[in-house]
Amino acid sequence: SPEDSPLFKSLNGKWKFCWVPKPSLKPSDFWKQEYDDSSWKEIEVPSNWEIQGYGIPIYVNSDYEFTRNPLPPRIPHDNNPTGLYRLKFEVPENWKEFDIFIHFGAVKSAFYLWVNGNKVGYSEDSKTPAEFKITPYLRNGENLIALEVYRWSDGSYLECQDMWRISGIERDVYLYAAPHVRIRDFFARTNLDDDYKNGILDLDVEVLNDISPMRGSGQKTSVFNLFVSILDENGKEIFSGKQKFSIKPQEKKILNFKENIRYVKSWSAETPDLYTLCLELKDEKNCSLEAIVRKIGFRSVEIKNGKLLLNGKAIKLKGVNRHEHDPWKGHVVSQESMIKDIQLMKQFNINAVRTSHYPNDPRWYELCDYYGIYLIDEANIESHGMGYGERSLAKNPDWSPAHLDRIMRMVERDKNHPSVIIWSMGNEAGNGINFENVYKWIKERDKTRPVQYERAELHWNTDIYAPMYAKIEWIEAYARQNPPRPLILCEYSHSMGNSTGNLKDYWDVIEKYDSLQGGFIWDWVDQGFAKKNEKGELFWAFGGDYGPPGTPSDANFCCNGLFAPDRTPHPAVWEVKKVYQPLKIELLNKRRIKITNKYDFTDIEGYTIRWILLKDGKRIATGSLTSPSIKSYDSAEIPLDYPLENMNSESEIFLNVEIIAPHPLFHGLIPKGYVIASEQFLLKKGERTIEKILPSKTSILKVTEDPNEIKITGKDSVIIFGKDEGCIKSYRFKNIELFKEGPLPNFWRAPTDNDFGNMMPLRLKMWREASRKREVRGFKIKKDKGMISVRFDFYLPAVETYHSVEYSIFPDGTILISNNFRPLKPENLPEIPRIGMIMGLAEGFEKIKYYGRGPHENYCDRKSSAFIGIYETTMDEQIIPYVSPQEFGNHTDTRWLSITNKEGYGIKFIGNPVFEFTAVPYTPEDLTLSKRGEKHSIDIPRRNSLYITIDMAQMGVGGDDSWGAKPHPQYLINPQNYSWSFLIKPEKFD
Repeated sequence: SPEDSPLFKSLNGKWKFCWVPKPSLKPSDFWKQEYDDSSWKEIEVPSNWEIQGYGIPIYVNSDYEFTRNPLPPRIPHDNNPTGLYRLKFEVPENWKEFDIFIHFGAVKSAFYLWVNGNKVGYSEDSKTPAEFKITPYLRNGENLIALEVYRWSDGSYLECQDMWRISGIERDVYLYAAPHVRIRDFFARTNLDDDYKNGILDLDVEVLNDISPMRGSGQKTSVFNLFVSILDENGKEIFSGKQKFSIKPQEKKILNFKENIRYVKSWSAETPDLYTLCLELKDEKNCSLEAIVRKIGFRSVEIKNGKLLLNGKAIKLKGVNRHEHDPWKGHVVSQESMIKDIQLMKQFNINAVRTSHYPNDPRWYELCDYYGIYLIDEANIESHGMGYGERSLAKNPDWSPAHLDRIMRMVERDKNHPSVIIWSMGNEAGNGINFENVYKWIKERDKTRPVQYERAELHWNTDIYAPMYAKIEWIEAYARQNPPRPLILCEYSHSMGNSTGNLKDYWDVIEKYDSLQGGFIWDWVDQGFAKKNEKGELFWAFGGDYGPPGTPSDANFCCNGLFAPDRTPHPAVWEVKKVYQPLKIELLNKRRIKITNKYDFTDIEGYTIRWILLKDGKRIATGSLTSPSIKSYDSAEIPLDYPLENMNSESEIFLNVEIIAPHPLFHGLIPKGYVIASEQFLLKKGERTIEKILPSKTSILKVTEDPNEIKITGKDSVIIFGKDEGCIKSYRFKNIELFKEGPLPNFWRAPTDNDFGNMMPLRLKMWREASRKREVRGFKIKKDKGMISVRFDFYLPAVETYHSVEYSIFPDGTILISNNFRPLKPENLPEIPRIGMIMGLAEGFEKIKYYGRGPHENYCDRKSSAFIGIYETTMDEQIIPYVSPQEFGNHTDTRWLSITNKEGYGIKFIGNPVFEFTAVPYTPEDLTLSKRGEKHSIDIPRRNSLYITIDMAQMGVGGDDSWGAKPHPQYLINPQNYSWSFLIKPEKFD
C-alpha cells in the first residue's frame, strides 16, 4: 500500500476554496504566498464542488451541458465556473535527497498549478492522473500549492458522456519522493505459451537518470544494478534476474527481462491467481535506492478463428457498464464502495465490467485483479454532441494529439493489470483518422490485448465487433455468417426503471453461437443523488432537480441501473443472476437431473446440490447431496432420491434444485451456503379446476333492487352493485367491509420508462380511456337454484369494443367473475397494455399471501428467476421505489392470492387457471405521468389501502432500449376476443 511507504504523503483533506461563476471574477493573485485566504471557506479534497453546494450539478445525455461553439475548441468565457484551491504543507525532512512529485488522480476538467508562487503547469483529461515534478519549487518549512480549476475547457468537447457533469478534484492528491536515478516505468507482459501452461515473462523496465550534468564537468556515467524477482502466493521465488548497467545524467534506459516460467497459475475472473513482481534498484555499492512491488497475473488474450480467447478458451462476458457514482459524494468513490460493487457482481454472476466511459480510479483495477473481474478499459473520449458526420472530432486532424494523449495516458497507467483484457478507444465519438491512428499506436505499444471501438463498427480499426443495442435477430444473423471477428455487445438490455425484459432470449442466442461472446448491460446503478424535499424526506435526485428553469437536463435518463444509487437491488437483477448463472441444470426424468459446468476455468466438486419438492406450493420434502467432480464444459447426470408417492394426487408438483457454494469464494465475497445457480421444474400438472372448488348452493340468497342499486344478501355476506357504474359498490362479509371500489375492467398500466420511450402513452392512450369512459348498456339478473348472477354489458367507445362482466354469486359470498371482451374492429387497434380488472380494498387489509411466481416482481418477459411457490408479504414490502413513478409490483402465473387484515378476515382470489396481479397502495392513474421523469416516487401520495389488479395478462416491460423499442411480439397482447374468469372468496383465515 502506498500509504505504508515513508516516501508517500497524502494531501487529501480540507483545502481552502473559493468558487467564482466565471474566470474574470477570480482574485488575480490568489496563487501568491502572501495572498490572504482567511475569508475563504474549506472544501474536502477529493470532492465535486457542486455536491458541496458550489454551482449546479447538470445531467445531460448526448449533448454538451454548455453552449456549444460552432468552432470547437472554443468554450464560454462568461459562464465557466472556476474553483480556486490553496493548501499549505510541509515536506518530510528525510526527503531532501529525492525528487518530489505531486500526483492528482483526476481533476475535472482542467487546471493550472502553482507551487510557492511559481507556475508549474497545466493539465486536462479529467479521468487520468496528472503528475508534476515540483522539486525546484519547494523550500524548507511551509509550502503552498494553488490550483485554478475550470469547469469547462477545450477538453470538455471530448467529455460528452451520459453522466452527471460535475467538477473539481475527484480523486486522491498526494506527494511522493523518488531518487534522482529511479525506475520511471515498467511493462510486465505476462502471456502464456501455446499450450497455455507456462508463463512467458517479457518485462521492460525503464530507468531514468534525472541528475542534471554539472556545468563544465561533462557527462558522468554511473553504474547501477536492477534486481527483478517474482514470488508466488506463498512468497516462494519463481524467477529472479539481475542486470548491471551504466547510465548518464538525463539518460533513459530500458532494460528487458525474458523468461519462460513453468506451470504458472493463470489469471482469470474465476481463478484470479496473482504473483508479486519485485523491482529493486541498487547503486554500484549495493545500496538500495528504490524498490517497487506490484501484483501481476499470467494470462493470454487473443483473437483466433473469429473468437476472443482467454487462456485458450472462448469466454462469455457476462457484463455490466459501470459509472463511478456515489449518491452522497458524486464521482468520488471509496474503496469500500468499490468492494461492495464487486461483491454484488460476484453474487449476481456478473464477471465483466466496461469502465464506461473513462478510466476508473486506479484502486478499482487492483481490486478487479484481486477478486477477479474482466475489464474493458475505456478511454475518456466521447464527443457525442458533435455527431458522427463530417463535424465529428474523430475526422478532424487538429484533434489528433488530444485523442492520442488520452489513449496513451490510459494504456500507460493500466497496462500491467491482468484484469484489463480489452482496450476501448472511447465511446460515441464518431470514427475517422484520429481513431485509426490511435488504433495503430495501441497495437504497436501493446500486442497482448485486442482493441475495440463501437463506432468503428466493422471498419478495420477494431478487433471486436462491439455494437450497442443490437436486436436479437440481428446478432444471430451476424453469427450465422461465420464472422472473422467476435461480437460483444458493448451496451444492451437498457435497464431504465422497470426494464430488463427478454434477457433470457438474448442469452439463448448468445450461448448458441461461439462468435457471440456476451455483452454489457446498461448499466450498473442509478445515477441518482441523495436529496431531501421540504419535509426532510430523502429521495434520489436526477436531471432537472438542480438549478433554475432552463438548466440543461435529460431528467431521469441517468437512472438506468440494476441497483438503486445506494446499491439496493432492483427486481431485474435477480433475472440477471439467473440468466448469467454458470451452472446449467436440466431435468432428464423424474429421478435424474443433469448439471453442465459453464465455468471456463473452474472444475466444481463438493458443491451442495439441494432439492426441494413442492406440492401445491408447500414444501413437502427436501434433501441434499454433494456434487461429483465436473470439469469445465463437462456435464454429469445425478440421481435424486425423493418420494414419488407424493405425485399420486391431483395436486401440482414442482421440483426446485439449487447449487450451493461449499465454502467462501473469491476471498469471501461469496459466503459459504450462497446459492450460485437454481432451477425449477414442473413434475406434475395440477388436475383441479375451478369448477371443483365452487361452493355448494344449499343456502338461500335474497335479491333486492331499486333504481340505483342491486343488493344481494346471503347468510354472512352483503353485496351491492351500482347500476350506473356497473360494478360492486360494497362487499361485506360477517359485517366487515372488504371493497372500497369494486372490480372494474382495466386495460391501462402506468407507463414505464421504456413505455415512454416507445411513445406508449400516446400510441395506446385509447386503452387508458377504455374503462374510464365505459358506457353501461344494460344489466341482467339471473336466478339459479342457490346462486344469483348479475351481468353488466359495457360498450367501450374509445376502442369500439363490447365488454361484459358476469358476477355469479354463491350463498357463502363467493363470486365467480367472468369477463368477455369483443373488439368490433381489432385490426384498427394497437396492442393492449394489460387486460384485467382493478379493485380497491377497504383499509386494514395489508397482509398478502399468494401462490405464484415470486418473491420478487416479475413480468411475462422477465420471470425465469421467479419460481412458483407460496409467498407471504405485506403492502409496504410490495412497494418498489423506482426513481420516477411507473408500473411496478406485478406477479405472473398466480394460482391464488389472499389479502387479510390483522384479525384474519380477508379475500381470496383464485385463478381459472392463473392470473397476474399487483397489490399496491396506488392506482395506475396515480402512477401515470404526463412525461418521463416528471416526478419522483416520493411525490406520489400513498393511499391508505391496497388496490388490486387481477389480470388475464399484462404486456412485457421490454428492455432492448428505452427510446423506441417495444416489448418483443411474443410478450404483447394483441387485440382480439378474450374470455377469462376468476373466483373471489371471502374467508376467515387462521
